[in-house]
Amino acid sequence: GVRVHDITYASPKSGRVTAYLVVPTGRGHFAGVVFGHWSYGNRTEFLPEAILYAQAGVVSLLVDDLGVRPAPWRRNAPWTEPEAVRQNFIQSAVDLRRGIDVLQSRTEVDPNRIAYVGHSSGARWGAILSAVERRLKTVVLMAGVPSEKTILIESDDPEFVSLRESAPKEQLDNYLNIVSSLDAINYVPHAKPTPLLFQFARFEQYFNEAAMQQYARAASEPKLVLWYDTGHALNDVRPLADRALWLRRQIGMKPVSRILRGRLNNLHR
Repeated sequence: GVRVHDITYASPKSGRVTAYLVVPTGRGHFAGVVFGHWSYGNRTEFLPEAILYAQAGVVSLLVDDLGVRPAPWRRNAPWTEPEAVRQNFIQSAVDLRRGIDVLQSRTEVDPNRIAYVGHSSGARWGAILSAVERRLKTVVLMAGVPSEKTILIESDDPEFVSLRESAPKEQLDNYLNIVSSLDAINYVPHAKPTPLLFQFARFEQYFNEAAMQQYARAASEPKLVLWYDTGHALNDVRPLADRALWLRRQIGMKPVSRILRGRLNNLHR
């Protein structure tokens, strides 16, 4: 059995952070995982994965980022206000650090077996955490954004092509000057001794392979870099299986293969 709790917790300057807490039934000294979703999603992105992990002995915290929380805790900033964007980026990392506090405060969680898993913008926050947060046993970076330049200047995604064509160059340069200090590629060289798992898509829509390779090369050891024949969502069973195996090795999560086989067998009954 698994319990899914709708919770909020306090974080400086954010007020309240909305999240799901996914807990195995029964008693135990469980591992913990904090999940960070991508910018077009919310805390539900990882809910099926967290429920699976609960069956393997993990307590998960699935955090809503600033832009998708209910009022009065929601905070958005357009790229035309780079100082506000920068403050929001910092706040996202702070809110996730407070999420680690939440897991460590729970008696059923082993405070020495906590990991972070983030996708896209959630991986950006994970890169920052990897450098500043030594309570994490490992950090998983899924389709992580290497830098603001790879999105705003180099991406051939129509949304960003249109933005470049319509925005004055001076305005773009000012944005990059203010925000780029928080680029993920600046932080992963300082992750050591925290092990990093990079998961990249060969059919990535937002940034090119050269940028991803540069990002992975910049990271400190130990690290593992894996590639998949998927798009940005990494919505294939192989990335899920590889994450689960990595977390089994890093934080002692139980194997999920038997759980998944049981689910498949039930489909054919």
